[in-house]
Amino acid sequence: MKSGGPKRPGGGRPSAGAGAGGRAGRTRPGTAAPAGGAGKSAGRGAGKRSGAPAQQDRPSRDAGKSFGAGGPSGAGKASRSAKPYGTGAPLLAGRTRRRGDESGGEPLRFMPSETSAPRRSRGWTGEAASPRQIEQAQPAPREPARGEQGTPEAKEAAPAMTGVQTVAVTADEAGMRVDRFLEARFPGLSFSHIQRVVRKGELRVNGKRVETKDRLLEGQAVRIPPLSLEPPKTGPRASKADEETRAFLKSITLYEDDDMLVIDKPMGLAVQGGSGMTTHVDKMLESLTDAKGQTPRLVHRLDRDTSGCLVIAKTRFAASTMAKSFRSRDTRKTYWALVAGVPRVKQGRISTYLAKGEDDEGDAKMHVAKHGAEGATHAVTYYAVVETAAQKLAWLSLKPVTGRTHQLRAHTVHIGHPIVGDPKYFNIENWELPGGIQNRLHLLARRIVIPHPRTGKPIDITAPLPPHMRQSWNLLGFDTARYDPIEEAPEA
Repeated sequence: MKSGGPKRPGGGRPSAGAGAGGRAGRTRPGTAAPAGGAGKSAGRGAGKRSGAPAQQDRPSRDAGKSFGAGGPSGAGKASRSAKPYGTGAPLLAGRTRRRGDESGGEPLRFMPSETSAPRRSRGWTGEAASPRQIEQAQPAPREPARGEQGTPEAKEAAPAMTGVQTVAVTADEAGMRVDRFLEARFPGLSFSHIQRVVRKGELRVNGKRVETKDRLLEGQAVRIPPLSLEPPKTGPRASKADEETRAFLKSITLYEDDDMLVIDKPMGLAVQGGSGMTTHVDKMLESLTDAKGQTPRLVHRLDRDTSGCLVIAKTRFAASTMAKSFRSRDTRKTYWALVAGVPRVKQGRISTYLAKGEDDEGDAKMHVAKHGAEGATHAVTYYAVVETAAQKLAWLSLKPVTGRTHQLRAHTVHIGHPIVGDPKYFNIENWELPGGIQNRLHLLARRIVIPHPRTGKPIDITAPLPPHMRQSWNLLGFDTARYDPIEEAPEA
């Protein structure tokens, strides 16, 4: 056994020199002890020499502390203020010194001080970053997509305020409800705002209060209070399908102005939707909706297999005015048809009652009915034979006075000469047709004369023959420039 100082009662050995805290006061050969540790060791040694009672009943509480650790309050934990061992360069985080080299104890991990270089770690990109930088890292800014906040298309603007104004009801607006009038005049006005200004009497018509359901007359003075208008919403860019639809409608346009549009509807294109039908004129008109939200609307109809002039209103006023023209029979329509056989009476008037029934497939089919029969309506048509082909075919010009469903098709069957190619009323097996005549409906809305909705002047539009009818006319030697005797027919 090695000799040393007298043993403590508890079996320990007194500390040597100034290191009263055990190994806490030791220094590495060739280096100076940290100031903190030296000071504390000296203090404890001085206390012993001055006769202060030594704590010999228990082992040192500083055993196992980091080099340079403070007082007993830091026992068992590394001091955050510990200085790196020695006076050389600061130790890197994670570097260890095995105390077993001197005492056979467990490895001791050196903790960096607050003044030492921060611990660094590497991210996925290999760039060094401090722990604090990693915690505060945010996703990289993303370029906003079209239509999102921050883009010119979606930039929000503050609501605009209007001043008090008095406006006159125009011809376009005559007959409109008060709320519809405000919606049309101010597209950015909310429904609740409209209801509020009308309910409170802030809006006046000729100086009087009104209700939202009241209708306006042309020339009335409407006092409009200050309004808060929401900025117009930028809708999505027109789709490729919409652009193609507009191009198609433009290619078949016969006449157009600010109020009305007349197109040459091709055979096979439905005017309105039906069961399982997704492509029709009414749907196509949605692609022509203007900035005020007005969509052109149909004024009348043509059968799906009938081609030719179809009138469309572009404004609310035009729709109302032209609908009246059709009801009052101020509109003149002329149809061309190729019928089987030749009528004995070259010009005539067909007057019957028509009722709707069903064919073998359950589709609607008109038939002549007696006066007073359920669902029967009166129908009148004038006809004239323009040219014939070997007593087998005849070119008829037709002028309907009324506008019943399938009126011309049912009336030609009634006189014994159905229209060639009619899928409902013509049976090709009963007729011998020249070669080259296609079994497709030979019916064309050739001409329409209608008063202009704004000026009242007649607008006269003519549609060309569709391809299959043009082929038949060429085969039969018919001349489209030939005089049409239906012009002499009465208007009623």
